[in-house]
Amino acid sequence: MELKDLGYNSFFETHRNRLGLDGYSVARVIAEYKETYRVKNENGEFPAKITGKQMHQAKSREDYPAVGDWVAISELEVNWAVIYGVLPRKSLLKRKTSGKFSIQVIATNIDVAFAIESMDRDYNLNRFERYCALAKDGGIEPSIILNKTDLISAAELEEKTAQIRKRFKNVEIFTTSVTSDHGIAELRSRISQTKTYCFLGSSGVGKSSLINKLLGSNATKIKAIGELTGRGKHTTTTREMYFLNNGGIIIDNPGLREVGMADSIIGIDTVFDGISTLSEKCRFKDCTHTHEPGCAVKVSVETGELDENRFSNYLKLKKEAGYYQMTKNERRKKDHQFGKFVKKALEQIKKYKSP
Repeated sequence: MELKDLGYNSFFETHRNRLGLDGYSVARVIAEYKETYRVKNENGEFPAKITGKQMHQAKSREDYPAVGDWVAISELEVNWAVIYGVLPRKSLLKRKTSGKFSIQVIATNIDVAFAIESMDRDYNLNRFERYCALAKDGGIEPSIILNKTDLISAAELEEKTAQIRKRFKNVEIFTTSVTSDHGIAELRSRISQTKTYCFLGSSGVGKSSLINKLLGSNATKIKAIGELTGRGKHTTTTREMYFLNNGGIIIDNPGLREVGMADSIIGIDTVFDGISTLSEKCRFKDCTHTHEPGCAVKVSVETGELDENRFSNYLKLKKEAGYYQMTKNERRKKDHQFGKFVKKALEQIKKYKSP
């Protein structure tokens, strides 16, 4: 396997030379474990670690290698590798870490992100919009997969795909079933040589089963849905890259319980481009589309031109992303002001209740 078969191209080579890393070998990160990586190049696969200097210089999680990254390495005689630098990324898929003010890098240098939902319990248009916003914000083309279609009727499937087409005008849609092989060949034909594809979805939607079908082997582990809860079980515990016979590259990810918006304003505006276009007709340039007079977006919702649920999801995602963009000091100040407001309100309530 040559470097180009792993997705290496002139973009990475140019930056490698510009950064003065041309004296090192290059490899792609194909798996990430705790404090250890697995990298691959034309010489094979190696477990690898970053240097202490890199750890010291890293300002955030985004500065560490991630699956999909191209890294400059030194191959050791003991079949290990040391990572000395991460080449600039063409694309980046990230989300806000659940319950924390920090970023989780999902994968890098991806061409297409497949957002997957299953027909047994997982179908949700708002969640699809979240996935698509994350992808667009990172410079990645989103596609949608409706999986486990054997569990519903043809009429129900047509209704759901029609709903998606109405909300997502320019997003490719695939319908698949591992049980009946429906749509598998079509999906496989979409995956091109040297391109990288990432699978995103909740636990139990069938990501690993789909990948096994595409690979023609049981390379990934799969588990059944919990019979009592109906919830998916965590099958994939690490991010890992696989290579199809046709030369396509796919990344499997652990199930995402939450899809938190980070600084994803651009991605949200791209996914909801119709709302962005309408907002240009609002009376005020900084219109929040909530209470201002002369709001073209609100009028569009009232007349039924704009779907109310879609608009509500737009506001929710914008609020999440906007809150994340605040600096820690701004967040602290806002939380402090809210605390003072609550304290004052409680004092007034106590005063009015007194005889």
